[in-house]
Amino acid sequence: MSFAAVLGQDPAIKTLERALRSGKVHHAYRFEGPPGVGKNLAALALARALLCEAPTPLACEACPACKRAQSFSEEPPCLPAHPDLLIVERGLYKHVLQASEASGISIEQVRRIVLTRVGFAPHEGRAVVCIVRGAEELTTSAANALLKTLEEPPPRTFFVLLTSKPSRLLDTIRSRTLPVRFGPLPDAVVAQLLAARGLDEKLAALAHGSMQEALAAADPEELARQRAFSDQLLAGLASPDLAGALAFAEKLKLERAELTQLLSHTAQVLALQARELVGTKPEEARRAARRHEVVRGALTDIERNVGPQLALEAMVAKLRRA
Repeated sequence: MSFAAVLGQDPAIKTLERALRSGKVHHAYRFEGPPGVGKNLAALALARALLCEAPTPLACEACPACKRAQSFSEEPPCLPAHPDLLIVERGLYKHVLQASEASGISIEQVRRIVLTRVGFAPHEGRAVVCIVRGAEELTTSAANALLKTLEEPPPRTFFVLLTSKPSRLLDTIRSRTLPVRFGPLPDAVVAQLLAARGLDEKLAALAHGSMQEALAAADPEELARQRAFSDQLLAGLASPDLAGALAFAEKLKLERAELTQLLSHTAQVLALQARELVGTKPEEARRAARRHEVVRGALTDIERNVGPQLALEAMVAKLRRA
């Protein structure tokens, strides 16, 4: 996968290409941005350029190293064919690791997959590249185990940490990695990617600039579930008292990740309402905009570890006043 496949992220890609062309690639990057915006594609493209046998200085895309760096095994854990490209991700090695990763990427994974490998020279001569997906899920012990290597990596060893929640990383991890920021994708780019998959381009408006959310919305059952949640939530606001509005919330016992997804959809619904009404019904548009801000605030609360049910109930109370 080349950098050309990463759409809508020109500043980030130019930063990486400039580093490759100047020969000043940092030993540890931190790719920050929402899920589904191209961080993983960019990391794989960077890995190919570093592993390429005949760099231009970008990847030639023709040599055996380039081809192996973009080939993955079909059977779990779906690892790259290139022996010098390492992937770390929560649960990726559940069939071989003894430690549970219910709370995050374990220290055992870091020790067995990373530390036992980076102490040796590259198998094929150019570099060792380690991509950590969902780096915010590194447990404290795993992050601490990685620290010294991040600070003083062996020669020709590179790390790329991918995260949608950089604030959850240890300060020491952040201080040892160079940030490259990825923003939400423009709706036009999401629509283009949906069309390439034969999916409805109109779903781009519900995606928050994330291809991951767009694909979730393309699932008829998932989209119906999200719409039902938004419809019930907004309809409940018209209840004559707060207890009636909260009855909807009290029936739900949603996990943090599930509630985040449903509220993200609701926020987008409200944003679209505000956009559509601003020219004809400005007061309703303003109310939709205020409610959008309340929902975004609830999402922030959840990210800060406020309990899902508490965050939902507090949000409903605020929406009635918005």
